[in-house]
Amino acid sequence: MVEIRIHGRGGQGGVTLAKLIATSRFLQGRSVQAFGLYAAERSGAPVQAFCRFDDEPITNRNLIYEPDHVVVLDPTLVALGITGGLKPGGWILLNTEESPASFAQEFRGHRVATVDATAIARGHGLGTRSVPIVNTALSGAVARILEIPLEEMLAGLAHLGFGGANVASATDAWNAVVTAEILAPPTEPSSDGARTPAPAFRGPSFVSGAGGDLPGIRTGQWASEQPGRQQYVPPCNDVCPAGNDVQGFLHALAEDRVDDGLEILLRTSPFPSVCGRVCPAPCMAECNRIQLDGAVNVRQLERLAGDEGKVELVPAEARPERVAVVGSGPAGLTAAYHLGLYGYGVTVYEAAPQVGGLLRSGIPDFRLPPEVLEREVDRIRSLDVEFITGSPVDRIRLLDLARAHDAVLVATGLQELRGLQLGVGGSDVVMQGIDFLDRVKRNEVTLNGEDVVVVGGGNTAMDAARSALRLGAATVRVVYRRTRTEMPAIEEEIVEALEEGVVIDFLTQPLSLEAEAQADGDGSVHGLRCRRMELGDPDATGRRRPVEIPGSDFDVRCTRVILALGQSPDLSVFPEGTEVREGEALLGLLETPLYAVGDLATNDGTVAAAIGSGRRAAMHIHQTLTGEVVPQGERTRVRSDVDQWNDEVIRSGALRMHLFERHPVDMGESIGMDRRATTFDEIHAGLPDAGEARRCLSCGVCNECDLCVTYCPEGVLKREGHRLVFDYAYCKGCGICVTECPRNVVFMSHL
Repeated sequence: MVEIRIHGRGGQGGVTLAKLIATSRFLQGRSVQAFGLYAAERSGAPVQAFCRFDDEPITNRNLIYEPDHVVVLDPTLVALGITGGLKPGGWILLNTEESPASFAQEFRGHRVATVDATAIARGHGLGTRSVPIVNTALSGAVARILEIPLEEMLAGLAHLGFGGANVASATDAWNAVVTAEILAPPTEPSSDGARTPAPAFRGPSFVSGAGGDLPGIRTGQWASEQPGRQQYVPPCNDVCPAGNDVQGFLHALAEDRVDDGLEILLRTSPFPSVCGRVCPAPCMAECNRIQLDGAVNVRQLERLAGDEGKVELVPAEARPERVAVVGSGPAGLTAAYHLGLYGYGVTVYEAAPQVGGLLRSGIPDFRLPPEVLEREVDRIRSLDVEFITGSPVDRIRLLDLARAHDAVLVATGLQELRGLQLGVGGSDVVMQGIDFLDRVKRNEVTLNGEDVVVVGGGNTAMDAARSALRLGAATVRVVYRRTRTEMPAIEEEIVEALEEGVVIDFLTQPLSLEAEAQADGDGSVHGLRCRRMELGDPDATGRRRPVEIPGSDFDVRCTRVILALGQSPDLSVFPEGTEVREGEALLGLLETPLYAVGDLATNDGTVAAAIGSGRRAAMHIHQTLTGEVVPQGERTRVRSDVDQWNDEVIRSGALRMHLFERHPVDMGESIGMDRRATTFDEIHAGLPDAGEARRCLSCGVCNECDLCVTYCPEGVLKREGHRLVFDYAYCKGCGICVTECPRNVVFMSHL
C-alpha cells in the first residue's frame, strides 16, 4: 500500500489532488481512497488530504499518520512539522521555486522534490493571481516522482473532467520537477514505539491564530453534554471459557503482527493450535458480525496464530516450592504451564503411556493431528515441567504426593463412562465411544463392510461415527433422543458428518439389542430395537425432556454399537466423603493445598473450559503459596452488544452496523469430499493469511479508525498516540463524534 498525505490551505485544491492521484490508480485496477480532513475553515486555513492505493482491497479507514510520501501545496506550511510520521526515504514534494538543496537541514534522510506549481498554474490561468489552483500541476509532479506514467495521470484528469490548461499544467510540472536525496541520516524514532502523530491544523484549540493567541470565545461553555471515551467488553471475550483476549489477538493479526497475536493468546492458554482446531468456539456464536455477513472465523485465526507465530517463553525466577499435577489433559497441562511460568517446579503424573489425555486418545487425527498436540506439549516442557507417564495415582498415592509436594492439583477428567443396558452383545459388539476412539488411534479396529450404530449426540458420537466411516463401515447411523437443536456436538462436526454420509436419527431412544443368525450361518447381525420420542417440558439442564411415544418401536440393523453417552467424574482418588468444587481447596491431606480442576470439578466437557479451569487453579495455588493476589481479569466493563442499553444516557453496545462494509467469511481450504471419508488426514488446511481478522468489528474497543476525529466539525478532537484528546474549552457538545463512532467507544454524558 502507498499512503500519501497532502498539506495545503483551503482553496488550493488539496482534496482534489488526492482524488486525481487516486483516480489515476483506480483506472489501472488498484484499490484506492481519497478524502480530506477539514470542516468550516476559511480560504487559506491549513487543511489536510489523504490518498491511499494498493493492489489489494483497502479496509483501513484511518487518517494517515505514517505516510510513505508527503505533498505540500504551500511553502509557508513547511515550518509546521509536515514530516510528522513520514517514513524514512519517503518523498517530500514541495510547491516552491527553491531547489531541494535549500531544505537539506529540515528533511534529513528523505528524498525531496520541488516544482514551482504556483508559477505553472498562473501561467495557464488556473485560479486567480492571489489564489492559484495548483492541484493539477502537482498531479504531474507526483506522477514523475512516483514513476507513474504521465499518460496514466492524464487519464485520471480526463476521467474527472479536467482538460485543456489542466493537462498542460500537469505536463509542465512533470517536466519541471527537480529531485534530490538528502543523505544525512534520519532522526531516530521515539524509544516508546508510539506513532508520531501528524500535525492537526484544523481547530482553534490546537492552532494559534495570526497573533499567536487562542480565540477569546470559549464555545465549550455553550455545551450541555460532553463527549468521552470508554471501552466495553467484546462479546467474544465475555464468553471465552479459556479467558482469551479474543479481540486483542484479532487486532494484532489484523495488523499482520502474528507473533504478537500468539503472545496475547499464550497469556491465557498454552493450546492455540489445538483450540484452533477443536474448540466449539462460543466466541463465534456470540460474534456481532453475524448480523452483518457472518461471524469472524476466530477458530481458524487462533489456529493460524498458533501454527505460524513465534514466541519465546520467559518464566519467572525459579521458586523452591514444588507442585504435583495428576492428569495431563487440557486442564492439568494448562495448570502446569502457568505454574511453570510462575517459576514453580512442576511434575505431571499421567497413567497413560503418553501425555495429553483425551486430546491424545479421544480426538481423531483428521481433526487434531498428533504432531500439533506434541508441538504445544513441547512448549510446556520448555518451562522445565517434568512428565512421568505410565504412573496412575490412587488414593494412597495421592497422600504420598501430598507429603512430597507443596501443593497438589488433580485433573483426572471424567473417567466413569455412562453405559446402556442393551441385553445381547459382548465387547466386540458394544463398545464405549472413548475406548473405540482410543483403539482407532492405536490401529486396533477394522470395520470393513459393517453396519455401525452410534448412540449419543455429543462430539464423541460425531468423532466415532466419522471414524467408523473412514475404517470402511458400510453404513453409519447415529441415534439421538432429542432434536438437532439440542445436540451438544459442535455444529460444524454435525454438518461435516452429514456431508460424509453419516445418517442421524433424531428423537430416537435405543432399547435393546437382539441377535439373529445370518442366512449363511457365518456370524450374526443384530437388530437395535428403538423407540420414537417427542420433546416434553425442560429438564434440569434447560433442554426439553424427551418423552417416549408408545407403540413406535422399530429395529435398526447393525453389527456394532458404539455408546457415546457421556462420562462422569471418578472421585475414588479422594478421601471418603470429599466434596469437589472448583476453586475450593480440598483440606485434610497434611495441610497441603489440594485442588480439583477441569471436568473433574466442573463437568463442562470442552477443551476451552478445561483450559480456563486449569489457569484459575494455577492462580489459586500461587496465591495460596505466596499470598500474592493475581488479577484474574475480572470484568468491570459493560459488555458490548448490538442492541444492549445500559442504565445511563449512553448506549453501551449499540454498534452502528451501517458504518461497516460487508465482506464474506474466509472459511479456509479443506480437502475434497472425494477423500474426506476415506482418510484420517487433517480435513482443514487453515487460512492462507490473517486477512480474515480484518473483519473483526472490535466491538466496544477503539481500534483507532479516526472517524470521530475526521468528522469533528470544530476540530476540537484529536488523537495523540493511542489517546483521544477532547478540548472541552471549545467543544460545543454536538455529538457528531458519537454518531460517527462505529463501536460506540465515544459517548455523550450530561454536564
